[in-house]
Amino acid sequence: MLGWCESNRRHVVNRRIILGIAVAVGLLTHCAAAQEPSFFRIGTGSTAGTYYPMGGLIANAISNPPGSRPCENGGPCGLPGLVATALASNGSVDNIEAIAAGRIDAGFTQSDVAYWAQTGTGLWEGRPAVEKLRLIANLYPESIHLVARADAGIETVADLRGKKVSLDEPGSGTLVDARIILEAYGLSEADISAEFLKPDQAADRMRDGAMDAFFFVGGYPAGAIAELASQHDVKLIPIDGEAADKLREKYRFFSADSFPAGTYNGQTAAVPTISVGAQLVTSADQPEQLIHDITKTIYSETTQKLFAAGHAKGNQITLDNATKGAGIPLHPGAEKFYKEVGKLQ
Repeated sequence: MLGWCESNRRHVVNRRIILGIAVAVGLLTHCAAAQEPSFFRIGTGSTAGTYYPMGGLIANAISNPPGSRPCENGGPCGLPGLVATALASNGSVDNIEAIAAGRIDAGFTQSDVAYWAQTGTGLWEGRPAVEKLRLIANLYPESIHLVARADAGIETVADLRGKKVSLDEPGSGTLVDARIILEAYGLSEADISAEFLKPDQAADRMRDGAMDAFFFVGGYPAGAIAELASQHDVKLIPIDGEAADKLREKYRFFSADSFPAGTYNGQTAAVPTISVGAQLVTSADQPEQLIHDITKTIYSETTQKLFAAGHAKGNQITLDNATKGAGIPLHPGAEKFYKEVGKLQ
């Protein structure tokens, strides 16, 4: 009898040990899984523009790598386990193509380019429409810069005739809009000596006297232009008048805009221009809950303070602007968030 009891006692003890090991292994496996990072790639633009630094701010805001300190203790306040990265790119068109191909998870684009891509019209005519392109948020206005050397004899868009002008690189939204603007003022690429350079490259050529003017679409102040203006005499050329009015009537994604006096060194008065919306877009294939939580984090109080302190355009990334001029369908996750906060019915 004692032998039977001892045998059963040992059996119970062994079962408890095995069960304890199983529970411990299960907990370790769960913890390891919980700490497994997930990655979110955001396509931006040239390092000399506005997309890149703004993309970096958004990536920092939504990230919360495994092992980070709690938000309330000074750690990141993003999505637990998420590691977001801002990647330099050629801009709007490049980002949309990369989203469609699955090379990135979200990207910055101009509102006009997003509309053309999603509908297969305009710039995208003759190419497969990116039907799954979805909006996360309309972020801020992107002003169209036309920068000229002060001594180049350029006062209006029409004065670009016969000048050396960079229209930005192939694949950029700036190139598309530059061509539209030239046409509105009765010019074509044949009427200028066109080059296709990034804004920092165009600025370098202007420093050397080898470039008369260049276009750039982005939030002001743009780094490459601010640096150039601090070293050389340049001017912003107005995009206004009857031609600009007709252009806005034809292309509804353009809005009247202005560079306030003092935006760039040597600029003593406001300069009228036009703008498009800077948008953060993604694919309809991205999980609804992920995009909901990313959108919610972008408009949290902590992130809003980060944006305002991090860039001149940061204080324009507000809930009031988030759904304006959407142009393309909202991602279901973003739409759910905007309904929760009363921005959509």
